[in-house]
Amino acid sequence: MGCNHHDFDANRKLKFAIAFTSVVLVAEVAGGFYTNSLALLSDAAHVFMDLFSLVLSLTALYLAARPVSDTRTYGWHRAEVFAAFVNGVTLILIAVGIFYECYERFVSPQAIKTVEMMAIAFLGMVANLVVVLKLKGHNHRDLNVHSAFLHVAGDFLSSVGVVAGGAVMYFTGWFVVDPLLSAAIGLLILYGSIRLVRESVHILLEGVPKGIDVADVADAVRGVEGVRDVHHLRIWSICSNILALSAHVLVNHQKASDSDALVRRINEMLATRFGITDTTLQVDTEAEERDALLKEIQHPEGPHEHHEVHEEHEAHVDG
Repeated sequence: MGCNHHDFDANRKLKFAIAFTSVVLVAEVAGGFYTNSLALLSDAAHVFMDLFSLVLSLTALYLAARPVSDTRTYGWHRAEVFAAFVNGVTLILIAVGIFYECYERFVSPQAIKTVEMMAIAFLGMVANLVVVLKLKGHNHRDLNVHSAFLHVAGDFLSSVGVVAGGAVMYFTGWFVVDPLLSAAIGLLILYGSIRLVRESVHILLEGVPKGIDVADVADAVRGVEGVRDVHHLRIWSICSNILALSAHVLVNHQKASDSDALVRRINEMLATRFGITDTTLQVDTEAEERDALLKEIQHPEGPHEHHEVHEEHEAHVDG
């Protein structure tokens, strides 16, 4: 029941953040075209990136609640990763477009309606501050809420930069500040989107999760009482917050009930120390390990060897 209340609380906070961020996005897009400010439009692109991340976090909560099926045994968790990849690629293209427009504006600076620009950026700054205060104090209880807090805090700082840039242009008339601000925001977008693509591709290719060292996990498993060794150890991510592991665990000869207790101890250790909760462990005794090794020695080439024997037999028959 506590878990359901926790999910509901995170759901409510994410919806609040999405609503306010959507208002900021619409205001900055409209204001960017009205004031002719590329910096405001670039900031809107940055807000869009963060809005997508917020929607992705909320979607992840809904997808996690959907039951698995015979055709999707892991449910819809990977949809989050695929969407993140598509979003990252799209934002890289947006960043490239911003850089091109920055070059055009830098060569030929255009007049900006600085007062209106500052007013719109200030409203965006206030809206982001409201969301930051709403999420502050609760963001460390849930990874999704914490991620939302960091994204909106970044939007707040970006809006502060746009307001400051507008003030400089208002008092000095240096409209070249607008493309310079846009380039800085474009770099932030490019950095965030490249990292998003890299992380999503890493998960899709089933790489070892960030912060996990395979050698450390293997040593920890060997440290569990009753374990002699571990091999065929594989660790990967189902999505951003579900880690999976499979391994063969070598033990002395023991009863099935003892093996069950051993697996429980290993699973508890993996969940506590590494956050790995989806595990598949095969318990092998020394006798089973020895038999498997003998089979490998006797048939080192496996199916290929049988294929060659079959070819020799055919050649003998043809002869």
